[in-house]
Amino acid sequence: MLCFFWYSFVLVSSTFSAQSFKENEEIRRSQFPDGFLFGASTSSYQAFVEGAYLEDGKSLSNWDVFCHTPGTIESNENGDVADDHYHRYLLMHSLGINSYRFSISWARILPDGMLGKTNPSGITFYNKLIDHLLLKGIEPFVTVHHNDMPQVLEQRDGGWLSPLLREEFAHFASICFKSFGDRVKYWITFNEPNLMIEFAYIRGWYPPARCSTPFGNCSSGNSDTEPLIAMHNILIAHAMAVDTYRRVFGYPKQHGFIGIVANAHMYEPLRDDERDRHAVDRALAFNVASQYKMFDPLVHGDYPSEMRECPGLELPRFSHNEKQLLRGSIDFIGFNHYSTLYVKDCIHSACPLGGDHAIRGFLNTTGYRDGVPIGEPTGMPRFFVVPRGMEKMLDYLKQRYNNKPMFITENGKANITTCD
Repeated sequence: MLCFFWYSFVLVSSTFSAQSFKENEEIRRSQFPDGFLFGASTSSYQAFVEGAYLEDGKSLSNWDVFCHTPGTIESNENGDVADDHYHRYLLMHSLGINSYRFSISWARILPDGMLGKTNPSGITFYNKLIDHLLLKGIEPFVTVHHNDMPQVLEQRDGGWLSPLLREEFAHFASICFKSFGDRVKYWITFNEPNLMIEFAYIRGWYPPARCSTPFGNCSSGNSDTEPLIAMHNILIAHAMAVDTYRRVFGYPKQHGFIGIVANAHMYEPLRDDERDRHAVDRALAFNVASQYKMFDPLVHGDYPSEMRECPGLELPRFSHNEKQLLRGSIDFIGFNHYSTLYVKDCIHSACPLGGDHAIRGFLNTTGYRDGVPIGEPTGMPRFFVVPRGMEKMLDYLKQRYNNKPMFITENGKANITTCD
């Protein structure tokens, strides 16, 4: 069986600078300022963590159904038991962490969506987890949605392609705020919706496995248009949930903070020429500022001009009220950073794998230049150890978003090994 080991830490500081350390310098925990948080990140299903897939009133999630479909997962593995976090979370404090980011299983809280009842056993489990963390001096960072949802929302509503999911998510989030917000001060609405959209609606690797050529070979889907629709609905769902949190729970009662997390690669030009340098700008706009990464709409209220001006890209439009709801709807920027990649322009030169499509921003990314990797390769084909990329990403986000508080919610080296 293949096992994935992610060395993921929550690094939190408003004053810490990557310039404090040199590459290859030995780093000690004592060198970090007081209040700096070191932690671990997991999800209820994506990393096969929680298990207990049908215990205590939980319904089938989209991932449960997907993984039980023959041929979708290597060796037909699934998350039925997984790391058994549901029963073994009491061992967590032995890691020496002082923060822990986990996600809540939507299907465990609302087995039938907003048309059904809240599952009290699901509420009890997360209450016990949060109370245990606080007892051990571990700060909980709670992610409301990390890819998995009740399967009924895919079948009945059409998943994130349907605007119905906006209200479904806002309702689910409000139950989480009400049930856990008296002890949780840091909330994340979505973790890496950019990757969820990429793998669910472009490549077809995640449920609902929708895609089209040349990106994938699925029975249905349109990789050029559906990702835009799904992300549009996610952005508005986020804004609706944040509005509820701020009006009803967060500021007046719970004094918490709420944001969103994006996967954020850094990019460098493949060749030192104007075309590839412009391609880097597009890569950052497409993959950090908007579309898959949500920060421009959630800070400024709309998609960035680099996307609006991209020929052939049919971006949905926000209404005036939606823009007002979106603008400023994050208290902090969260990002997961694992690698830096080279970027090649696809407007003036031929590119493989759909790089000539508007949905990609007419660019192609690679980890190699003339056969030489951009950094030390890891167990994941697109992940390379490039320490300078972290500092560049921090600087980019700081400049583009007026020094908004940032949380590095994941980073590290991805290894794959064989387990018994």
